[in-house]
Amino acid sequence: MSVFPATEVLVTADIWRTEPDAEAVIHRAIEAAAEIADADVADAELAIMLTDDAGIRTLNANWRKIDKPTNVLSFPALQPEGDGSDDDAPRMLGDIAIAFETTRREADEEQKPFDHHLSHLAVHGFLHLIGYDHENDADAEDMENLEREILKRLGIPDPYADRID
Repeated sequence: MSVFPATEVLVTADIWRTEPDAEAVIHRAIEAAAEIADADVADAELAIMLTDDAGIRTLNANWRKIDKPTNVLSFPALQPEGDGSDDDAPRMLGDIAIAFETTRREADEEQKPFDHHLSHLAVHGFLHLIGYDHENDADAEDMENLEREILKRLGIPDPYADRID
């Protein structure tokens, strides 16, 4: 039994070929997030789609009714009723989509290495799949503190350090 979720990375936009280490970066980020968040993700699965701004804009418009690209979207899986003990299939955590151009632009604007920002977005998306959100200030603070802890483990500086509130 694995303590980490099985993570499938699907590249749906050719532009991601400019970042050949993206899949490895994502796997490291998800494993660190699963370990530090102490989530029950053993024998669970998730999928991460590496898309472009056009692809994520379509998802954002269809699911959130916001017709513009964004950096990351998370789609937690609906969990079946019951405890699932009769089912041999892995438990699905959900899906994450990350857009290349927005991720690249934000990393450049914030003068951060691309892999650091990609790690942050993967961690952020994963935390949404396991139940974290930022709908109110207290929840946002909890989620951001956990992101900081996970990213620190990966050797990535606090992504919120330069934020002006």
